[in-house]
Amino acid sequence: MNQHKPRSGPGVVLEVNPATAAWKYLSFRVVKLPPRYTHAGQTANHEAAVVPLSGEMRVRVAGYTFDLKRQDVFSELPQVLYLPPGSEFVVEAITQAQLALGSAPAEGRYPLRLFRPEEMRREIRGGGNATRQVNHILGPDLPAERLLLYEVYTPSGFWSGWPPHRHDGRMGSLYIEETYYYRISPPTGWAIHRNYSPEDGLDELLLVRDGDLVLVPKGYHPVAAPPGSNVYYLNYMAGEALNEARATPPVDDPDWGWMRQDWAGRPLALPIGDET
Repeated sequence: MNQHKPRSGPGVVLEVNPATAAWKYLSFRVVKLPPRYTHAGQTANHEAAVVPLSGEMRVRVAGYTFDLKRQDVFSELPQVLYLPPGSEFVVEAITQAQLALGSAPAEGRYPLRLFRPEEMRREIRGGGNATRQVNHILGPDLPAERLLLYEVYTPSGFWSGWPPHRHDGRMGSLYIEETYYYRISPPTGWAIHRNYSPEDGLDELLLVRDGDLVLVPKGYHPVAAPPGSNVYYLNYMAGEALNEARATPPVDDPDWGWMRQDWAGRPLALPIGDET
């Protein structure tokens, strides 16, 4: 199942790992904590990254204390706390708080580090009705072994992940697994997420609500924000790309790659027919 709904109550409200996702590298969870509640864990032989989604929290790890806070995902960029293998950590909520935590196997090449918003590259990508903002919150220019993290903002009535692209080991692409954690403003809004891989017969069109998680097991994966719904998603990615190779670009759907030279998309001229 490639779409997951959040559970109610405090604690872990969403969680996938290689066993449940039927893939090899990436684990991901979302944790909700009332004030003074804690969430503890250890990274074992994985690197991990903590992304605050809302509220104030304190993370204790390796004798250090990090205070993270964020009003919400639509207001400001996050701080991202990178945890190397062998880390034991405790997250304590100062206020009502929500965080994302993802991990992937690693050897321990990079140390514990807090990445700040001023270190993160922001990019306006695409054009026309495929204009969106991509925040490289743990992009390939920041040190990690397998993990890549992006936040994407798709305005009302626009598309993202366009032209459709893949990174599943086909057509010369590197194999990289990916999760999409969605927030939508207003919360009553929705998005459309499509996963399709013509070679495998995969073609699913998913109606996504605020707080949903979608997995990308293979193939192409564009997203549409209908008019009136502003769509955010947080991508955790991990796969065979290591270190500097994480900058390797995906491969476009050959039916749609031409749009990089024509973002308008050859729209019809209206009205059609004789005017009366």
